[in-house]
Amino acid sequence: MLKAIGVPSVDDLFVDIKPQHAPHSFNLPEGRCEFEVFEHIKKLAAKNTFDLVQFIGGGYYDHYVPAVVGALISRGEFYTAYTPYQPECSQGTLQALYEFQSLICTLTDMEVANASLYDGGTALYEAAMMSFRLTGRHKIIIDGGVSPIYRKILRTYTSNLHYEFQETPLVHGQADRKQILKLLDDKTSAVILQNPNFFGVIDDHTDIVNKAHEKGALVIESVYPISLGLLKTPGEMGVDIVTGEGQSLGLPLNFGGPYLGFMATRKKFIRKMPGRIVGQTLDMHGKRCFVNTLQAREQHIRREKAMSNICTNVSLCALQAAIFMTALGKEGLRQLAQTNFEKAEFARQQIEKIKDVQLKRSSPTFNEFTVCLPVDASIVVEKMIHKGFAAGFPLGRYYPGMENYMVVAVTEKRTKDEILRYVKCLEQALQECRVEVRT
Repeated sequence: MLKAIGVPSVDDLFVDIKPQHAPHSFNLPEGRCEFEVFEHIKKLAAKNTFDLVQFIGGGYYDHYVPAVVGALISRGEFYTAYTPYQPECSQGTLQALYEFQSLICTLTDMEVANASLYDGGTALYEAAMMSFRLTGRHKIIIDGGVSPIYRKILRTYTSNLHYEFQETPLVHGQADRKQILKLLDDKTSAVILQNPNFFGVIDDHTDIVNKAHEKGALVIESVYPISLGLLKTPGEMGVDIVTGEGQSLGLPLNFGGPYLGFMATRKKFIRKMPGRIVGQTLDMHGKRCFVNTLQAREQHIRREKAMSNICTNVSLCALQAAIFMTALGKEGLRQLAQTNFEKAEFARQQIEKIKDVQLKRSSPTFNEFTVCLPVDASIVVEKMIHKGFAAGFPLGRYYPGMENYMVVAVTEKRTKDEILRYVKCLEQALQECRVEVRT
């Protein structure tokens, strides 16, 4: 092919690309047989550490996944037919997605939900775009407690669009009411909040919602679904659009995915909602059936009229979440949330006993909390890895000036023995840091 087009090598096909963006080389090694490839992959996989005790959160959590989840999603009826591009797809798949939507509505106390989105970060972007369509305005206020990862996604996707984003700081770990109210005006499309926020802090946003509505703005809230077993729901607060990362609903930590985004809103906004919506109806014989009711995607309608040009629905992950929520039930979810809260409180009390360690206790938290260490948190995290613990999420990477801070997450999987060993090893790691400083 190169000879036919008059190019000496594959690398020469890319000479117009700037060096910093170009691939290193296409001079690939010789092919290997199946056995050799398998052995090579095993050696690569062995570099991963699977036995760390997890205390990392930041939006992705080490929850227990009941065996029933894996047993059911692996059935051929679901596993091989989980992408419902056509309205006449499997009734079983459609009913599963319909039940997922119903469960998300119940969980968030909202009126309608779609059949899932790609992940929590892109779901928040989709909600922002939805607010622009609904209000015709071009400014969004973002609370400083919203995940910095999500904020980066939001700015990346809108970098070539003419939208304005204004961020507000936190006050005692919660949203800065005064600053938000100061920025709210008739150009504001929406206020984006998160509960619990990235630092694990719980907040009741009802007052912000009411003030935003007075200005004709919407409120978007990103939520941690497990926390809704205990906390006031977005629907109770009057929130307009709810999004979140559904990984904690039965999906294991898996090197970043595949995960699950969800979105719920008010029925009056359904026509501006991205993704697919499965509805219930009757067939020609009067029997209950399910159908893709709304598909405002560019595969189905003119591109410029599409509600989203990037979203997909991860149906197999949505099915996992539906099975997980069904297996737990309302009371099970409440107990799970309560267990997470209580274990996190126990861990806080133990960590607080360590010399020179401070906890930010100005606001209530769910199962994550922020710790201030006497040294750079990233150094401590590295030392803790060698002791068998993923100690927490160091904040210096995203928050300049907070290099000594890290967020610690405690789920139902953490035992009392693990928490006590974690505290002991954390104390040892800090002592090692002190010795290194003195020498």
